[in-house]
Formats: sequence, C-alpha cells, structure tokens
Amino acid sequence: MGILNFPLLVFAISVIVLSLSAWAGVWLATERSLEEDERQDLGTVVAATLTLLGLIIGFTFSMAISRYDQRKNYEEDEANAIGTEYLRTDLLPDADAARVTALLRKYLDERILFYEVRDGPRLQQINESTGELQAELWSAVRGPAEAKPTPVIALAVSGMNDVLNSQGYTQAAWWNRIPTAAWCLMGVIAICCNILIGYAAHQTKRRRILFFVMPVFVSVAFFLIADIDSPRGGVIRVHPLNLKSLAQSLPGGTTPGR
Repeated sequence: MGILNFPLLVFAISVIVLSLSAWAGVWLATERSLEEDERQDLGTVVAATLTLLGLIIGFTFSMAISRYDQRKNYEEDEANAIGTEYLRTDLLPDADAARVTALLRKYLDERILFYEVRDGPRLQQINESTGELQAELWSAVRGPAEAKPTPVIALAVSGMNDVLNSQGYTQAAWWNRIPTAAWCLMGVIAICCNILIGYAAHQTKRRRILFFVMPVFVSVAFFLIADIDSPRGGVIRVHPLNLKSLAQSLPGGTTPGR
C-alpha cells in the first residue's frame, strides 16, 4: 500500500509503464507486419480488451467512491455520538458531569486532528492520546453507574459506548482500502491493452503518436482512483466538518489548530 498512498507517484509510474508498453507493442509490430485479415481480428481483440479495462476501472472507481462515502458517514456519526453524549452528561452527578464534559472536549479536539494530520509520528501521538482519553471517559461514567445504577445514568453510559464504538467504526473504514491484488490485476490488464494498441498501430509515425494518448488517460483514471481511495495522501479527503461544527457550537468552543 506504500505507493498507493501517493496518488501523484501512481500517476507518474503509470504514465511511464503504460507508455513503455505501447512502445513495446509498436516494436513488436515492426518485427512482423500484419495481414489485413489479421489486423481486423486484432482490432476485435483490442476493442474487447479495452471494454474489459473500462469496466474494471469503472468498478474500481465505484469501490473507491463507496469507501470515501463510508468515511464521510462515519465522521458524521462520530459528531452525532459526541454531541449526544455531551448533552447526556447532565444526567450524571455534578462532579462527574464536569469531568466527563472536560474529557469530551479534549476527545473532540483529538478526533478533529485525526482527520487533518498527515504526519506519521504526529498521527501516532494522536492515536495514543485518543486511546488514553477513551479509557478515562469510560472510567468517568463507570464510577457513577456502579455507585448509583439507575436508568437515567444508564443513558449516559450507553451514549459513551456509542462514542467509543464510533471511533472504532471510523478507524475500520480508514483501513478499508481497495485490495492491492485488485490494483495489480488492473495494472496488468492496462499494460496488455497498451501493448495491443501499439501492436495494432499502422506503420506511420504520425499516426502512432495518437496511440500514446491512451496511457495518459488510463494514468489519470488510476490517479483519481488512488486519490479518492487514499484517506490522507490524496487531494480529495474527508474533512471533519461536522466535528468542527460541533466544537464551535459548544460553550466557548474553538477548533484545534493543525
């Protein structure tokens, strides 16, 4: 997954590899000239192969979009869960409510940073801090529930459970990427298509140049898929709009800096 986290690198490698594949097809064509009936049969094979490549790219793009939408939905769910639990802190005793409220505000700041930070070491610190805050939050609501197990306090405990679960769902969605095997198979088919296109090119240099438009277009499609599928490395990313809105709506609310 290393290269797939850098969409521009995916684009550059795709352009180079697919262009070389097209040149390889042209070289093969110079070694053996095709008869007219062979060229017609080859045209049918090229059309079928390009159709297959288009379908695979379309399916893969749909997979990337669905994963992107999933990450967006879970960001909204996180904001709703935290906001609901913030309101339910009023059901706890005053001292416990104040503690939970302060912890929720810190937790909200960490969740916003989780969506915005790209640096690996900084992200590791955020994940560790998030885990510590989750333990403190659960401990903060568990004490009142054990001391006075009433249905009212149970609502606060249930809300905290939703807060913790929502973070787990979000993390799972960010790990849910397009399989590497799918990328490899799509790349192999793209290489084969460009070899066939180069091989089917007529023996005229000016006309051959037109066939190198295909590697660029396919590379752009690969770039777009990799960009959407990469939660942190791409230009198209999920922004914590709902979490930021929640942070600003809380009393004295501010959004954390990057």
